[in-house]
Amino acid sequence: MTPEQIVREFFEEVRSGHNPDYATILMAEQVLAHQVISEEELTVLRTPKDYAEHVKEMIEAYGNFSLEIQEFLVQGNKVYVRWKQEGTHVREVDGYQPTGLPVIEIASAIYRIEDEKISEYWIQIDRSGIQKQLERNKHIK
Repeated sequence: MTPEQIVREFFEEVRSGHNPDYATILMAEQVLAHQVISEEELTVLRTPKDYAEHVKEMIEAYGNFSLEIQEFLVQGNKVYVRWKQEGTHVREVDGYQPTGLPVIEIASAIYRIEDEKISEYWIQIDRSGIQKQLERNKHIK
């Protein structure tokens, strides 16, 4: 499979929440996950299993969310994806009790493919925007 096919399948199956355990097919045994949180860079080591658990936690928190790819670019073995994810706040998130109201996440990542597996990625999520929505929803409920 090409890098484009691998990442498209990753989004269609794993990141979408349709089949999180399929991460074992598309991700290397150990994946370097570079995350930007409040302008600080943090790198964590992910396995397909804990990535699948992460997606399952999102489903628990936001229900069966929708995921729309807004931009998809390929350059060699790297694939850039920007997406919009929309769910409903159905479980506690960061101390915020469920409101049943929508929460939108805008994020982007660059995935590096090695030996037909995702081996590394760099991700940025509008965490401040999510926090503001949770705070606003708390007062609307």
